[in-house]
Amino acid sequence: MKRAARGKAVTNPDNRLFAAIDLPAALGLLTRLPVPVDGAAATARGAAAVWAYPLAGVVLGGLQALAMGLLLWLDVPVAITAALVLALAIIVTGAMHEDGLADSIDGLWGGWDKTRRLAIMKDSHIGTYGVIALVLTLLLRWTALGMIASAGGFALVLVVIAALSRAAMVGVMAALPHAREDGLSRAVGRPAPRVAWVAVGIGAGLALVTGYLGLVIVAAAAACLWALIARAKIGGQTGDILGATQQWAELALLIAVVTALA
Repeated sequence: MKRAARGKAVTNPDNRLFAAIDLPAALGLLTRLPVPVDGAAATARGAAAVWAYPLAGVVLGGLQALAMGLLLWLDVPVAITAALVLALAIIVTGAMHEDGLADSIDGLWGGWDKTRRLAIMKDSHIGTYGVIALVLTLLLRWTALGMIASAGGFALVLVVIAALSRAAMVGVMAALPHAREDGLSRAVGRPAPRVAWVAVGIGAGLALVTGYLGLVIVAAAAACLWALIARAKIGGQTGDILGATQQWAELALLIAVVTALA
């Protein structure tokens, strides 16, 4: 189920809480990893599969942590290590979340009403607001990754951050209605509360066992603030809003971690 699958939500979804297809479906949607996915089964699952988003985050965060550890072991300078780890994250996800961030900022702050904001968000062109948001967030992420790399032994926190930031996406999916009648978010659907709680539980459980439980509060605060902004400006969520949720949560978590290290 690649991100090109757009349109209306499935009318007869498979509503089981768990299915074997869920993690491959999450990886197929959220990453560029060559994961074989049964498209029909993944489409039938729809929003019931989004509990696996944090597990997809574990895979992505694990790749970043391994890359950081390997680069530091090879004595690659910290600044370059941070840049390469950031580049890896962007490449593996196909800049999906960064695209959502840029489109969201352009739309929410570039339009005067809901209709115009949604139209701007759907436009493939990037505006001044989006460019500024990307530059600043990439700079902050690179700086934070450099500080984590220089501290040594903290690469595991990247796994926690990747999982929690994707659990935040599921929380916003469940909390907000769809803002438009089409698009990727509408096609996937809106998860039931139990699905959202499983996703949040996976992220929180990982944070607990790794000693980073306090980061759950940070991710929740970032997601809630962004959800309130989206609700006020367009009345709900879209795929772009969800991608931006991941970016804001990740950034807030990185800042919290490096602040604790300072």
